Amino acid sequence: MDAADFSAVLSEVRRFVRERVVPLEAEIDEKDEMPADIREAAKKMGLFGFALPEEYGGLGLSMYEEAQLMFELGYTTPSLRSMFGTNNGIAGHVLMVGGTEEQKAQWLPRIASGDVLASFALTEPEAGSDPSTLTTRAHREGDDWVINGAKRYITNAPLADVFMVFARTNPDAPRTRGISTFLVPAGTPGLTVAPKDHKMGQFGAWTADVYFDDVRVPASALVGGDAGLNRGFSTAMGCIAHGRVHISALMVGMAERLVDESVAYASTRKQSGKLIGSFQLVQGLIADSQTDYYAGRATVLEAARAFDAGTDTKVGPSCTKYFASEMVWRVADRAVQIHGGAGYMRGVAVERFYRDARLFRIYEGTSQVQQVIIAKALLGEAARG
Repeated sequence: MDAADFSAVLSEVRRFVRERVVPLEAEIDEKDEMPADIREAAKKMGLFGFALPEEYGGLGLSMYEEAQLMFELGYTTPSLRSMFGTNNGIAGHVLMVGGTEEQKAQWLPRIASGDVLASFALTEPEAGSDPSTLTTRAHREGDDWVINGAKRYITNAPLADVFMVFARTNPDAPRTRGISTFLVPAGTPGLTVAPKDHKMGQFGAWTADVYFDDVRVPASALVGGDAGLNRGFSTAMGCIAHGRVHISALMVGMAERLVDESVAYASTRKQSGKLIGSFQLVQGLIADSQTDYYAGRATVLEAARAFDAGTDTKVGPSCTKYFASEMVWRVADRAVQIHGGAGYMRGVAVERFYRDARLFRIYEGTSQVQQVIIAKALLGEAARG
């Protein structure tokens, strides 16, 4: 995108986030629902397709540009980003990376416009950190595929129009080589979405279990056609690597907001007749959080550059996801500490962000999974003992 056009996009998103969404954060948290007018505004701004190709109606942002956009979106409740993040990320990228031209033409324009909300159905009750162990199965019957199994914690499942479903199509193949991906429209007979989960935080972003009981789809639903058979795992891993940089940038935006909230409170709250910002121990907390934020921002931008160049699409995303998720948790914890008792009260922004931030160390691969990925890449054979 032209630099001037991109700058205008960032400015518009910043105004949208800070003037329209931030004032609604407490309401979104309390009601566990994103207002319809915010959803429509996001559609008009192209936020459902910022990472999708221009030829399919998206903005076609590079990873580096996307990271900067996510900094702005991360300044408010993460449920805003969750509303359209899957369309741009792990679900939309399934088609970008592995779809046939016909599948891309049929689905991507509607995903980019927000007319279709897509879900990424990979995680299962016993296949989270290691999705290669998934047990959902699909077998061929004539011209159809029949899917049976269950998925867990699927983002946007209660609202989804289509699911990107990962299922084992060759039970005799090595775990990572017998998985395929299917396009399953909502409402397909046998597909059931459970009631939405009641989570610790990130209210307004809905997740739910999804069940498949003899769900029958045509052969054309196999992502990538015949060439995509048993290649779903590699497709998923490529999408998740992109998602790790994407979500890391969101965490940096949240860290910026938490620093701002901490500075504002320390600049107005008095104790013993003095502003608490004059106390050196409080200053130390703020300095540590600003340093964490600064390092996180630099780490994400470097990972985004390498991702765009194709020089690092595995270790860099894991490094930045690991660092950013632990970083924002530290910043959130300090923010609550700076606020004292007020930081533990519902209705105070840092309390809400503290609950929201906890999930980042779990999804898109836990911190422990990132450690394993990074260490194995560096150690090679030595990691196997």
